Amino acid sequence: MKNKLQLLLFSGLFTLGFTTQTQAQGTDGYGSGIKIALDTTGKKYIRILNWHQVWVRHNENNPGSTINGTPQDNQWDMGLRRSRFLLHTQINPNFMLVTHFGINNANQISGGANGQGASGADGKKPQLFMHDAYMEHRVYKDMLWLGAGLQYNIGPSRLSSASTLNFLGLDSPIFSWQNIEATDQFARQYGLFAKGQILKGKKLDYRVSLNFPFAIAKGAALSSLDTAAAHNGTINSAYSTGGQPHVAYTGYFKYQFWDVESNVLPFQVGTYIGTKKVFNIGAGFYQHQDAMWSAIWSAEKSKVDTVKHAQLFLSADAFLDLPLGKEKKYALTAYTSFTYADMGENYIRNIGLMNPANGTIASQATFNGSGNAVPTIGTGTVLFAQAGLALPKIKKIGRFQPYASVLLANYERIADKVLIPDFGFNWFLAGHSAKITVNYRPRPVFSYDTPGQKWSNIHMTDRKNELTVQFQVYL
Repeated sequence: MKNKLQLLLFSGLFTLGFTTQTQAQGTDGYGSGIKIALDTTGKKYIRILNWHQVWVRHNENNPGSTINGTPQDNQWDMGLRRSRFLLHTQINPNFMLVTHFGINNANQISGGANGQGASGADGKKPQLFMHDAYMEHRVYKDMLWLGAGLQYNIGPSRLSSASTLNFLGLDSPIFSWQNIEATDQFARQYGLFAKGQILKGKKLDYRVSLNFPFAIAKGAALSSLDTAAAHNGTINSAYSTGGQPHVAYTGYFKYQFWDVESNVLPFQVGTYIGTKKVFNIGAGFYQHQDAMWSAIWSAEKSKVDTVKHAQLFLSADAFLDLPLGKEKKYALTAYTSFTYADMGENYIRNIGLMNPANGTIASQATFNGSGNAVPTIGTGTVLFAQAGLALPKIKKIGRFQPYASVLLANYERIADKVLIPDFGFNWFLAGHSAKITVNYRPRPVFSYDTPGQKWSNIHMTDRKNELTVQFQVYL
């Protein structure tokens, strides 16, 4: 009898905590998930989230691309863009613990553990790792929380701490994660942070942090290409290596004109699909002293010297999510940002999301590199804008949200502007908790003016097409 009563009590607590936000469907960035109450008040709980994002894609590869040494002009591939678990634990209303782990970017040729496959690493057995591992303490109401750990409260823009569960488009444009997998761990750094919402009605939301970036090993020192470029009058910046890096300072501030967004977790929402009426403007920064260095040819010494540079990112943005129509069956989502990035002279980095190729034929290679890589991060300015319109729900079919985005970057190293458009739609079967996204991207390809002289000017020479279908489910 006693065991039956205990079972009934546990079942009742579990049912109390397990909720599904039918209206929002997790569009607030984390939803309710599976919530297990640890007492009868509901103030002590464990919330569990689990999600998968599976990509099926056809890609026209950049010129000269190879897969394990075999030329490959184009191909279909499939992979896990993300597979994650997140635990959010509150032991009382003033303390919170967040643990977030999983894998990313695992397809047939990448993401695998060392020692797997004939070549030593492929898509098999990708490694789980921590994304977030931090704790928080409420100091004064909702105005001041302090926290520490591996954390995601990072500026300079809303996109810098974007939620991966509710993008308006297919994915992040990536440029806003300027140090991705360089001095951070998948957009996170160890840090001490403060956050809160102040002014009347919690209209001003802030997050600031003092971070400890990851050190880069000396093996990643300036290459012979950088020093050769310096000898020829072009200074190419790279990440500083060796030693303990300086601390970095970062923050993001937004003023909320209409509905107030939750800041319980750091993840910023991409689209609420009209379940909130939101209009925010924001601004932020990221500064890291001596993060970069450049090779400079010294005619007096007849050798190449190095000089250190600070990183500085500044951004301003605006976000709108607005229900439309008398019955609010439509919803407009729009976002725009302007970002200034100083990473030292001529710094540029090509990135290919879940790259379907892993090599190039040197005589055919372009500046982009292999697969779907494209200039993504660098010293210069970036204007990004996206908009989508959620249509009325169709009974037994779901809801569609066509969208478009454009990234226009003026990078110091590239003579032409980098223009990357994306077009697609979300098909919501159960809000963000179950959706399919179809995205088309005509990707620009850039080449050196003088083949073989990698310090020569860089211009756009071609475009290649990508078609991606994403299947997402999260609980």
